Formats: sequence, C-alpha cells, structure tokens
Amino acid sequence: MSAAGVKNRAAALFAVLVLAVTAACTGGGDGTSPSSTSPSPRTGGATDVLAVKIDNVAPARPHTGLERADIVYVEQVEAGLSRILAVYSSDLPPVIGPVRSARETDLELLRQFDRPTLAFSGAQSRLLPVIDRAPLDPVPPSKAPQAYFRGPDRPAPHNLYLRPERIPFTASGVDAVAELGLKVGAPPPGGEPEDSRTVRYPSASVTFTWSAEGERWLVSLDGAPARTVEGERIGAGTVVVQDVDVRESDFRDRSGNNTPFTETVGSGDAVVLRDGRAYDARWARSSAAADTVFSTSDGRRVDLAEGPLWILYAPRG
Repeated sequence: MSAAGVKNRAAALFAVLVLAVTAACTGGGDGTSPSSTSPSPRTGGATDVLAVKIDNVAPARPHTGLERADIVYVEQVEAGLSRILAVYSSDLPPVIGPVRSARETDLELLRQFDRPTLAFSGAQSRLLPVIDRAPLDPVPPSKAPQAYFRGPDRPAPHNLYLRPERIPFTASGVDAVAELGLKVGAPPPGGEPEDSRTVRYPSASVTFTWSAEGERWLVSLDGAPARTVEGERIGAGTVVVQDVDVRESDFRDRSGNNTPFTETVGSGDAVVLRDGRAYDARWARSSAAADTVFSTSDGRRVDLAEGPLWILYAPRG
C-alpha cells in the first residue's frame, strides 16, 4: 500500500473510533478482572489529572490520543515488555487507547498528583482492593461502561478505547507538569550534543531521535516510528531517562510471569534530553506523597523545553 493509502486508512480508522457508539467493554482481556466496585461519589473534589494505562505492543499501534498527553511514562511490565501511563490535563482528545490493565507501580507513581483519575481496563483480582484504597479515582469499564468501546479493526485485548468526555473528569487546561513542581525554562549549562538515545527493556525499546527542524525528539517504539492514527510522527519536547530499581512484586499474570514493581521513591541518576543535548542529572523523591525533583550535579533545578514530557523508568544495570 502507498504512503498516501496508509495515511487515508489511518484517518478512516480514527473516524471509526471517534464515532463508534456501541461496544462491549468488560475486563482487561489479559488475565485481569474488571473492577467490580460499585460506583461511588468522589470524596476529594475535582481531580487534577487523568491518567490512562495504554497498551504498548505492536498490535496496539498506532496509538490514539497519545500525542496529546502532557506526560508519558514508560515502565516495565511482565515478560520484559513495556507499558505506557499517559497523563492528561491541559487537553483531552476525543478518544484514547488502546486501554490496558493497571499495575501496582502506577499507584505509587500517581501519588505525586493530587487525587488523579485513573482509567484502566481492569486489574488482577488481588490488586483491585489495593486500587480501591489508593488516593485516586479509579474509572474502569465497570464504573463507566458508556465511556469505553471496542474498536472493530483489532483483536482483543488491543482494541479497548476510552471516550474521556464520558467519565467524571474535566481537563483543567493547565499542563500536568505543573502538578509535579516542574516548569518550562532555559536549559541548564553544559550538556553534550545528542542525536539519538535508546532505552532498552528486556523485550522492548524506546528510541528518541532529535529533529532540529521540528525542535523535538521523534519517538520510535521497538524500532518502528511511533505515529498517530493520522500518520504523523509522535514527538517529545523533553525526555527524562530515570534509573530505577525494578524488583519482583507479589503479583503474577495468568501465564505465571511475575509483575515487576518499579520503585519511584528514592534517588538515582538520570539523563535529561532537550534541545538536541543530553544533560546528566539526579532524581530524588523522598516519599510517595512527594514530587520527584530533577537537578544537575551542582544542585540546579532542571527545567523543561516546550512540548510533551516523556519519562522512562530504566532498570538499573
């Protein structure tokens, strides 16, 4: 098929996803259970961000709505694969997905935000009570069935999509990075020219290639360019590669693979990519309720470039 044909087909797919009005939307389709908790009113007032757990294997691509996330987290999951947690606040696309199941790592990670809304397809039955006790508003299909639908072009579990306008969340219009105490500003002094950086997981990889023309880092997933459903390249303004400890958790998937737990509280090395340069940095997060602070070796705060922020949790070697 020609490039034009691919682009037209992708655009048609997007239209189908946005206009679809019927769907089955029970369960995660990956050995998880849909949350069975009854809908309950919020107790913490309006939430500040919407976090959506997104599939990140080849059958799930191209992603829908990922390019409009303020922050994109990439973490390791079972079998050495990676999965995405996309955070929205300044702008909400009409459709986001494919949506997949939540992990224990997400709960600690999201403590940095003030009672976020978490959209996910389901979770392991033993994890569901932990999610219900967490300081967030969980919105799986069982709580908002009208907000989810199954796309017709892909097999389950890679075809569950969210219509965020149908869940109890309203975008604030403020970039989610502000909730982390981060801001756009000038780059720190120093740094080294960087054309490309790859973060590898046991069975996955994410590559960022600097585009001087576009003034952003172009994203590739498992060696293939990451694109929107319209065929445009997905890019980042700033990329943070955060070295973390990844350990076994108490949970396993239906195939018996242990679910890794990524420790996002603590400290360690980081690399910040912005403006075509790489800056050595440190990260520190004193507790689950604290923000993660990124600083240079001499203690200066690291500010961001304009555009989406991607944060990759890279297992320490």
